[in-house]
Amino acid sequence: MTSRYTGAEIVCKALINEGVDVVFGLPGGAILPLYGVLSKFEEIRHILVRHEQGAAHAADAFSRSTGKVGVAFATSGPGATNLITGLATAMMDSAPMIAITGQVGRSAIGTDAFQETDITGATLPVTKHNYLVMRASDLGETIHEAFFIAKTGRPGPVLIDIPKDVFTEKAEYIGKKTISIPGYNLLSNTTIESVDNAVELIEQSKKPAILAGHGVIISNAYSELKELSEKSQIPVVTTLLGISSFPENHVLSCGFPGMHGMAYSSLILDQSDLIIGIGTRFDDRIVGDPKRFAVKSKKIHIDIDASEIGKTVKIDVPIVGNIKDVLNQINPMISKNNRSKWLNQVLDLKSDHPSLEIPKSDHLLGQKVIKTLSDITNGDAIICSGVGQHQMWTAQHYRFINPNSWISSGGLGTMGYEVPSAIGAQVGNPGKLVWSICGDGGFQMTMMELATVKENNLPVKYAILNNNHLGMITQWQGLFYNEDYQAETYTGNPDFVKLAESYGIKGLRVNNQDNLVDVIKEANSHSGPVVVDFVIEKVDNVYPMIPAGQSVSELIEEQI
Repeated sequence: MTSRYTGAEIVCKALINEGVDVVFGLPGGAILPLYGVLSKFEEIRHILVRHEQGAAHAADAFSRSTGKVGVAFATSGPGATNLITGLATAMMDSAPMIAITGQVGRSAIGTDAFQETDITGATLPVTKHNYLVMRASDLGETIHEAFFIAKTGRPGPVLIDIPKDVFTEKAEYIGKKTISIPGYNLLSNTTIESVDNAVELIEQSKKPAILAGHGVIISNAYSELKELSEKSQIPVVTTLLGISSFPENHVLSCGFPGMHGMAYSSLILDQSDLIIGIGTRFDDRIVGDPKRFAVKSKKIHIDIDASEIGKTVKIDVPIVGNIKDVLNQINPMISKNNRSKWLNQVLDLKSDHPSLEIPKSDHLLGQKVIKTLSDITNGDAIICSGVGQHQMWTAQHYRFINPNSWISSGGLGTMGYEVPSAIGAQVGNPGKLVWSICGDGGFQMTMMELATVKENNLPVKYAILNNNHLGMITQWQGLFYNEDYQAETYTGNPDFVKLAESYGIKGLRVNNQDNLVDVIKEANSHSGPVVVDFVIEKVDNVYPMIPAGQSVSELIEEQI
C-alpha cells in the first residue's frame, strides 16, 4: 500500500528525490509546519538566513556555481515579498531556483488575513512559472514539475506557494514520475539549414568575432567554444556574465565590451565583418544604439530562447537550440583557418587601446586591489560581486582562468547581491576559495548575513572597496547631470573591522599600498571568514566608458 504523509513531509521527500541537500530559508508562521518536520530528514541541510532576500540570492548563487537547482524557503506576506528582488535577479540572469513559500490557510485566502499576500500574482513577472497548491495530494507532482521547468530550456526561478493547512493535510506520495506538461515544448534538434548557413558565413568571413554570453556557462559548452575559436582562429569577446566562459590567459581572449568594457573589445566588434553571438542577449549595455552597433558585420545568434533573437539587433542567421548541441553540430563542419591578418589587427587594437592601465597614485585604488588579488590567487578563486564600480573593476582587472568562476548580478543589477551570493557559492563549493568583492553601499544592504556566515563557519573572504560613497552614482552625476551630487555620499559608514568582529569574524583593514599584499595573503590563509576593509580613493571613475544609448564613436577611454 502507498503510505500517506503530511504535505510538509511530501515536500521534503520530493526535494530529496530531486537531489536537494541544502536549502536557504527563514521560518515564519505560515511555513512553520514545514520547518516542524525538517528534523526528520537528515539529508536536507537548512541554512538559516537573516533576511529572505539573502535566501534567494544564496540559492541563486548556489545554483550558478554548482549547476544544481537552488532552493529557498520563506513564510507568507513579508517573508514571501522579501524574495522578489532575488527572484527577479535569478530571472534576468537565467538561474534555476525553487522558492517555496508558506501561505495563510485555505479558508483565509482572499480575506486580507494576517500576513496574507497574493505572492503568485506579485511574482508573475519575475518567475518562469509559479503555483498555488491547494491540495496535499498535488504537492509531489507540482514540486517535480517545478524542478523540470526551472532547469530545462532557458533556466529560471519557479515559486511554489503552499497554504498552511495544506502542509498538515495528509495524502499519498508515489515518488517522481515522467514529466509531461501540455504547452511546455522543449526544443528538438536545430535545423540543418540554419547550421549550414552559419558555417558558410563563418568560412567566408575575414574578420569574425565571437561574442560569448552566460548561455555558454549554463550549457557547460566551454570546450566547444574553445574548439570553435581555436579551429577557426576567431577572437573571443565575452559579455559581462559570459566572463569565465573562456580562459582569459588564452591568446584569443579579448575581454568584455560595452559601457565599461575594454575599449579594444568594443572596437573588435565594431570592426568585425561577422559577429557570432553565443548565449547572449545583445543587451543594451553592449549594443548601446542598435542603429550604430557593429554596422559592418553580419550576425549569427545562437540561443535557446527564440524570443531573444532579433530583439535588439538584426540577425542574419538565427539558430535556436542548446548551445553545447549547436556547437557540436557546427564544429565538425568548420575547416581550420588562418586569420593572421585579422588577428594582427586585433593585437594592434589591444596595443593602441590599453584599457587596463592602472593610474599612478599615492592612494589606494580599487583597480589596484583587484589586480593584486588576481595576482595572488592566480585567478584560482570563485569571485562574487555586487553592482557598481567594484563590479566593473573586478571584471576588468581580475584574470579569470577557470570555467564558471565569476558570479554577479547582470541583468537586474542588484546591489546587495555580493554578501549572500558568496554564501551560496561557498556552500556549493566547500573546498574552493571564495572572494566576494563588495561596494560599501551594497555590502550594507545585506550585511546582516554575516551572522549566517559565522554560524556556518563559511570561509568566505569579503573585500569591501570602501570609498565612503556611491561611486558609480557620483560618476554619472558628474558626467551627465551637471555635477548635481545628490544622495551619493555616505557620511556614516560603520567601522567595518569592528562590525566584523562584533559578529565574531576576523576583520582587517588596508589604508594604503604598503600592506596590501600581506593582508590579502593573511585573509587567504585564515581558515574562517574574513572581512577586509580596503579604504580606497574616494573619487576614482571607471574607464573606459560608452555613455548609455551611444555607440563606440562616443567611447571615453580616460579621465576627462
